[in-house]
Amino acid sequence: MSVAAAIDGKLFIGGEWRDGAARIDVVNPATEETIGTVVAATPRDIDDAVVSARAALRGPWAALNARDRGRLLSKLAQRILERADEFARLETLHNGKPIFESRKIEIPAAAECFEYYGGWADKIHGETIPVNGRYLTYTLREPIGVVAAIVPWNFPLLLTAWKVAPALACGNTVIIKPATQTPLTALALADVAKEVGIPAGVINVVTGRGSDIGEYLVTHPGIDKIAFTGDTTTGRTVMRNASARVKHMTLELGGKSPNIVFADADLDAAVRGATTGIFYGKGEVCAAGSRLLVESSIKDEFVARVAERAAKMRPGDPLDPKTRLGALVSRTQMDRVLRYVEVGSSEGATLVAGGKRCDIGTGKGYFVEPTVFADVTPNMTIAREEIFGPVLAVIEFNGADDAITKANETDYGLAAGIWTRDIKKAHNVASRVQAGTVWVNTYNVYDTAAPFGGYKQSGFGREMGMHALDHYTQTKTVWVDLNQ
Repeated sequence: MSVAAAIDGKLFIGGEWRDGAARIDVVNPATEETIGTVVAATPRDIDDAVVSARAALRGPWAALNARDRGRLLSKLAQRILERADEFARLETLHNGKPIFESRKIEIPAAAECFEYYGGWADKIHGETIPVNGRYLTYTLREPIGVVAAIVPWNFPLLLTAWKVAPALACGNTVIIKPATQTPLTALALADVAKEVGIPAGVINVVTGRGSDIGEYLVTHPGIDKIAFTGDTTTGRTVMRNASARVKHMTLELGGKSPNIVFADADLDAAVRGATTGIFYGKGEVCAAGSRLLVESSIKDEFVARVAERAAKMRPGDPLDPKTRLGALVSRTQMDRVLRYVEVGSSEGATLVAGGKRCDIGTGKGYFVEPTVFADVTPNMTIAREEIFGPVLAVIEFNGADDAITKANETDYGLAAGIWTRDIKKAHNVASRVQAGTVWVNTYNVYDTAAPFGGYKQSGFGREMGMHALDHYTQTKTVWVDLNQ
């Protein structure tokens, strides 16, 4: 599928493209221009996608042996890399992220995810169990069934891969529901899946507003598992709706991650880590280090250095390979971020960098300056609520115990960072911080082999790594009587 075809997107159901009566505009957040439209799916479309996915689950997909499934996933990975320029351009056009991030980081990582799980496909197996009596007792790991993958707008293709790749490796079929703002790369993925020979119905893509079809999708009796990434409020709704049918579920939700800098840290590295921790991806990252906890003795110097670095970061044209800070995904998101900036100032935090909307010389685009607040206290709104934008809240602490208390003083528990030269301190703090991922002397590092997920209201279950496979299989125990 070319860029031109993707931005005139149709639904992908049962291996075929399907048009619809109603359409939704896709907007380039850097220019505020409508770049295309996609179909607004209806409940009938969801029904048809479920029928297609169930037919594939019982038919051609089930007939493939695991090794052949793995080969198809590897082919899919290779084809994504071959068409990486197209995927990257689509990702940047509908999300606003710099083409550097799309082309050099997100698209290769998505391809790697399919390659990784392609290798797992024929290594998912049961075990024999020694039991009392003369019985042959063994387990089978079977696919759960039809998986609904509900994907957010911040890393559209990558987070799709995190869900679809392990689901397919385990023998499930999927219905992808991309975010309303960023549907293009999911459609391109469907095109590539068809190209490499993945059977019809194994991957389906339904576009539309969550407010129109979200509840219908989540509660549909033909869907066996929900894999959702999004904000915690929506996650609660998804969990509540899906619970009526006791569906399998994994939720990767919001974050308010602490990035803890001790006085004995390599401060040059920590300054870089603090700025990339919040400003990479425009701050639209679930695991963004949005709370910067700094030890009192270095607070003033460290804040000044971070603010200076933030002030030098200027948004640019996302399609320019030199740009490192793009546009927020939508006007709604930009307005939300700017409201939090106002709240931060009104509650007494000190604005030391940024804080305003800006443009790149065109007068258009949803660009916000990298923003740093100092003198933030843990009870302030900007220290408690997920902003999901380039806004950093700096909180002072005194010693490791105070740092851990303040780090854990949140409803969230997705990630955390620790900066120190003291290896004992690093391990001790890492063990006490309530977060699913803890980075030491680095931040925002990921690998398909390493599991990712949250504590507390950041969700449950793990994506990536071997641990994700547990969420896409169910275990059956078989007893065979060998008594004579």
